Amino acid sequence: MSLLVTGSIGIDTVETPHGRVEDVLGGSSVYFSLAASLFADVRLIGVVGDDFDMDMLAPLRARRIDTRGVEVRPGSRTFRWHGKYTGAMNDAETVGVELNVLAEHGAAVPPEFADSEYIFLANTHPALQREFARQFREARLIVADTMNLWIEKEPDELRRLLAVVHGLVLNEAEARLLTGYPNLTVAGLEILKMGPRFVVIKKGEHGSLLISHEDLCVIPAYPTQRTIDPTGCGDTFAGAMMGYLAAADRHDPDTLRSAMARGSVVASFVIESFSVDALSTVSSADVESRLEELKRIARFD
Repeated sequence: MSLLVTGSIGIDTVETPHGRVEDVLGGSSVYFSLAASLFADVRLIGVVGDDFDMDMLAPLRARRIDTRGVEVRPGSRTFRWHGKYTGAMNDAETVGVELNVLAEHGAAVPPEFADSEYIFLANTHPALQREFARQFREARLIVADTMNLWIEKEPDELRRLLAVVHGLVLNEAEARLLTGYPNLTVAGLEILKMGPRFVVIKKGEHGSLLISHEDLCVIPAYPTQRTIDPTGCGDTFAGAMMGYLAAADRHDPDTLRSAMARGSVVASFVIESFSVDALSTVSSADVESRLEELKRIARFD
């Protein structure tokens, strides 16, 4: 089954204790697509300005990613983000952000993408996400991401979005902010009342938590020893998870568990380099090797 993602395509500047890179490829849908393409064909929809060098998308075109949905908008500028990580690098400090084209209307859906059955709405304004979701009423699975900005500034629009999606992916701080509950299990159950059938709460180096009406599951993170740049880790996790679900053409509790495990493993690669350098060279064999190691590490009697 083809998987469609819409979200940001950006140009990043990133600082970490290991160095600094400027004007590198970034954006939620970029990390998502590269991770998902390890398991399924991916259709990418996004917008860039006429300042964007389309050759930057070469790593995506080398994978199973259809970039015909990328619109170059004349007279607009590409989304830019400057982030800085310090200490344990658990959270990024946003040094600067230029929404540019992301502050405009969303990208159009190419006619050849209209039959997509697995849809991921990467983080953007919830009203745009909802409008996009409405174009895929026959989709088998629609999952959204969000962030604290929309929880705080657009709570009504976010609630409307949650009423029309099947799943939600967010981090632990966002889950607490959205619900007002510090306990993540309680927070997840509260989110289910808002509409989604399942919630995946990302906990960074502590793994992820699945909460649905049928299941409660904790998946550990893969314990990598090399963290260079955490940018895109959450989007990579979501991409691998959704890619696996699309390939399996199922989203029952057992398949969701397996998908989240793949998400943990693929996310462990992206943090080992700046931008998408490591992620763009990962193979299916690499993923399977770390997956077996994760199974061994997490086993207990």
